[in-house]
Amino acid sequence: MSRVVVALALGVSLICVVCVGCVTQATYETLRQQHEESLAARAALASELERTEIERDSFEAQFFDSQESYEDERVTRTTLAKDLARVEFRATRLDHDLNAERLARVAATDALVRRETQLSSMQSTYDELVSDLESEVSSGQIEIERLREGLRLHVSDDVLFASGSAKLDRIGKEVLVKVALRLKELDDFIEVRGYTDDRAIGGVLAQRFPSNWELAAARAARVVRLLEEEGVPGDRLMVVSRGQNDPLVANDSAENRARNRRIEIRLEPRARSDANSGA
Repeated sequence: MSRVVVALALGVSLICVVCVGCVTQATYETLRQQHEESLAARAALASELERTEIERDSFEAQFFDSQESYEDERVTRTTLAKDLARVEFRATRLDHDLNAERLARVAATDALVRRETQLSSMQSTYDELVSDLESEVSSGQIEIERLREGLRLHVSDDVLFASGSAKLDRIGKEVLVKVALRLKELDDFIEVRGYTDDRAIGGVLAQRFPSNWELAAARAARVVRLLEEEGVPGDRLMVVSRGQNDPLVANDSAENRARNRRIEIRLEPRARSDANSGA
């Protein structure tokens, strides 16, 4: 711009000199040449200014395009981050579910192994009891039955107690000692249940046992006490009185009533019994 100003000044000077007629031909040519150079310089500056404005417009357009691209990328990045978070959450939940399923399968396998071990142990116990009590089983004094969850020893009251009494007789005690020798080697829970027939307690006996509940409980308790005396741990023993309930057969004859008067010794795996007691 300074060149333009100088050129204009020279032009004005030239005009003034011409007007007053005080310049030589050489001076005139010099001034004219300078004027033309000034015009060329101004044209060059104008062209440079136009090019600069074009470049500025181009840079502005590129800047706006970059801004739009950045915003598009920001939105895309935000969307991808949300998708990644959802995928990671699903993966974490899937890992949790798979781990829970694996633990459940391990627990089920362990339970199955324990159950198979218990069944094997019960079978062994059953065989050993039958062998130990072969004569009593053969004579019908004792019945040994495998249950779904253990074993049941059914001993007739006639073998264990005198009529109307909760005192063990000699034969009954010998039978129970054989049973105790085998039971104390096991880890099973032992439930001793007392049963009677449906006849009411009468006479002097009623002063000790007001009903069949008390008589059945006293007989079951006496059996438990003997088992403990023979070495069966007390924390594995339980007394249950069923009285005249759950008869094996109808109480319609002396023979059937004798069958209903009984002691049942039930063996159950301790793990299952402990779980039930904890519930």
